[in-house]
Amino acid sequence: QVQLVESGGGLVQAGGSLRLSCQVSRTISSIYAMGWYRQVPEKEREVVASLAGGSKEWYADSVKGRFTISRDIPKNTLYLQMNNLKPEDAGVYYCNRFGTGTYFNWGQGTQVTVSS
Repeated sequence: QVQLVESGGGLVQAGGSLRLSCQVSRTISSIYAMGWYRQVPEKEREVVASLAGGSKEWYADSVKGRFTISRDIPKNTLYLQMNNLKPEDAGVYYCNRFGTGTYFNWGQGTQVTVSS
């Protein structure tokens, strides 16, 4: 079973930046599409960005122009560069497969807190 380990979250002021990392225990290039998901209390987990085929990027409207998803194949790592952070970006961020309707076991996530 694939293991996912997210890291890079933290507390940042509005306007600041963070880079999230997701270490994948499988060769990441064998996974066609992966995404970053955000969960906040009392809301369903939502996808904020996805990367398919290594080059097809998709972003939620709320993060478009501020977040960038990428991957490092030799490191089997998925990244999310988050710039110009806003308080509404706060939440626990997870990575996982995207677009298939099935998921790997979820990791522990990484907490992002944005102070105004």
